[in-house]
Amino acid sequence: MNVPDDLLYTETHEWIRREGDNVRVGITDHAQSELTDVVYVELPKMDRQLNARESIAVVESVKAASDIYAPVKGTVVEVNKALEADPGLINREPYGQGWIFVLKIDNADDLKQLKDATAYRKQIG
Repeated sequence: MNVPDDLLYTETHEWIRREGDNVRVGITDHAQSELTDVVYVELPKMDRQLNARESIAVVESVKAASDIYAPVKGTVVEVNKALEADPGLINREPYGQGWIFVLKIDNADDLKQLKDATAYRKQIG
């Protein structure tokens, strides 16, 4: 499994890339491979305020539907509209064009609660 060292991760298989006061979020390579072919993504609403671990989006595949959770407290400032036309981007480019949303984080210290790549690799075995 591809687990980039420059990202942070959650127990629920979201990846997080810090971009200043924002974080870009998607699901990991491990998660997309478990789901198999992604056929639909329910994107979060713009300007929605979220608490950490709150359900924010849904990814549906031919096998299952899976909730996507906010990694930290923040406000949705961008969503990946390309997923509406091509949800398979999540399978093909989970760490690139397959990102799901961007949060403006309320408190950068909250990122310290997330896993680094080494800890996430241990989680997925």
